[in-house]
Amino acid sequence: MALNSYYFKSISSLYRAEYQKYYMLHNLNTIQIACIVFFCLNLLIRICTSLLPSNLTHIHNYPEFSAANWACLLLTPIFYLTGYQLIRQYDTRRNSEALSLIYVILFCLYLLGCGMLFNFIATSDPASSIIIYLVALIAVAGVYTLEYQETLLLTALNFLMFSLLLLYVRADPTEIVYNELLLIVLCGMFFFISRHIYSYRTSIYLQFKIIQQKNTEIEKAGAFKNEVLGMVAHDLRNPIAAIESIALLIEMDELDEDMQENTSMIKTSCYKALTIINDLLEVARNDNSNETNHELVNLTDFLRDIVLVWQRVSDFNNQLVFVAPDTLIYAQINQEKFHRVIDNLISNAAKFSGQKQPIEVCLSEQDKQIYIEVKDQGMGIPASLLPHVFDRFSKAGRKGLKGEKSTGLGLSISKQIVESHYGHIDVKSEEGKGSTFTIRLPVVA
Repeated sequence: MALNSYYFKSISSLYRAEYQKYYMLHNLNTIQIACIVFFCLNLLIRICTSLLPSNLTHIHNYPEFSAANWACLLLTPIFYLTGYQLIRQYDTRRNSEALSLIYVILFCLYLLGCGMLFNFIATSDPASSIIIYLVALIAVAGVYTLEYQETLLLTALNFLMFSLLLLYVRADPTEIVYNELLLIVLCGMFFFISRHIYSYRTSIYLQFKIIQQKNTEIEKAGAFKNEVLGMVAHDLRNPIAAIESIALLIEMDELDEDMQENTSMIKTSCYKALTIINDLLEVARNDNSNETNHELVNLTDFLRDIVLVWQRVSDFNNQLVFVAPDTLIYAQINQEKFHRVIDNLISNAAKFSGQKQPIEVCLSEQDKQIYIEVKDQGMGIPASLLPHVFDRFSKAGRKGLKGEKSTGLGLSISKQIVESHYGHIDVKSEEGKGSTFTIRLPVVA
């Protein structure tokens, strides 16, 4: 989004009221800080001058300097206390915005007036010692956010105050002309700096509001998508389960070879459809839930039991080995969800490994982290697909060695579950040499 210019215009009416409240509160808080800093500086000056020898305090303009210093010490706390009350009552007082605006303009004039006054006290020729005044101008222009009407008002009042002080010091006409020309340049700089910074802050604020709105829309769309996804998946599961039940009933009769083959196809299709639906429901549940119930689990026994179950599965033909240290390792996990992660990794390893090829489930602890590795020596993953294996509906999904199809959701769900356990999952693989999926979990404190 390009930087818009707001030199002689305000922000869109759609955001104006909210933005004015935002920057007005920022102005009030900034004035509080400025009052503390300005008071401390004047107090330090008062302490230093009180320690000076008497012959130095009788120099030209010292009485005026001392009076201005005392005035700052008295007025600054008043500004601080007034600002404090305005901040406290900003949301409850009806006319708080108008009062705050008047207060901010008065404080800006106060700072500009102090810079101008101290500059005139230091020398009767303002053009030769303009540093203090410049600091005040830049501070007001750069720190406080004002609309262009208020900036023009400050510029005009600033010009008027400077001109009156020129008359007060009784400068000759030539000096007055030169100083007025200098003042025009300074007021132009003040207006330009103030409006340029206003433009920058306004553009940033608008970008923030747009991003905030887009995030809200995305969250609503995501919630709606998950709601529809869960509803559709749930409603589809019942009729598919009914079809599967009918196929099982048909199988109870004596069937010829063709009918038996058709019934088996129906059962296989129902199983695949239910698998996809269960994956969709799991995705919806994980997206809608920010909390996972964890409990302290003996991870060594937990993984050993999973491996034993897999070793007893009739159509599981791979050599499955569990490797763990002698000492027990504990972790805070949700057993049901984490069981699904390990099942999915072992299932994937078997899907892409030849019969009898070994698969290892390894558990270890080092550097205050728990490592769970599932290793196979199968077909591996091409390097081009590695960055996408954990994507939802991943294009890295491939048929297994026995023709098994992939929904592209299993590893995405596994990643969701691991991250809900404050963990991390990644993969290393080389085509033709196998893959290693590694889960890292925090050690129980």
